[in-house]
Amino acid sequence: MQAAEQEQITIPEIGAVWSGQGGIYAGFIPARNGADGYHLILGDEMGSFEWGQYGEESPATSLTDGRANTLALIESGGEYPAAIAAHKHEADGHADFYLPAAAELYEIWLNLNGKLSGWVWSSSQRSADTAFLMYFDDGGQGSTVKDYELRVRPVRRFIR
Repeated sequence: MQAAEQEQITIPEIGAVWSGQGGIYAGFIPARNGADGYHLILGDEMGSFEWGQYGEESPATSLTDGRANTLALIESGGEYPAAIAAHKHEADGHADFYLPAAAELYEIWLNLNGKLSGWVWSSSQRSADTAFLMYFDDGGQGSTVKDYELRVRPVRRFIR
């Protein structure tokens, strides 16, 4: 009896649509803080949403792990429209999207520089009143009040 052969996966060029994976290939995110590295897929823009819960501390404290932030926000039961929208996104049969962390957005900007534009929310809280954002036109990162409406670009991970 022969061992089952692993399916051959072809990873596209950065910036190309990754067929069957739900979006654009945004590059490899290296291992950090004990977590494995992963390929990041950028989903379609979903429109503008508030980050939510202005004036309240949230459980979204990671600057690097948007999936953990998004799950913490969803499981808290609070009103976090940007995270909820990203979490509900589905594409190509995948329903594991999340709102990227500040560092994940920066990696996307590095890898897709010039292919995206505008202000986009991260899942990373800065304070009870603000959350981190990314300006894709020039790579600027900052924070603004959580009750502003900014664009949401959900992401998902592909791990081999």
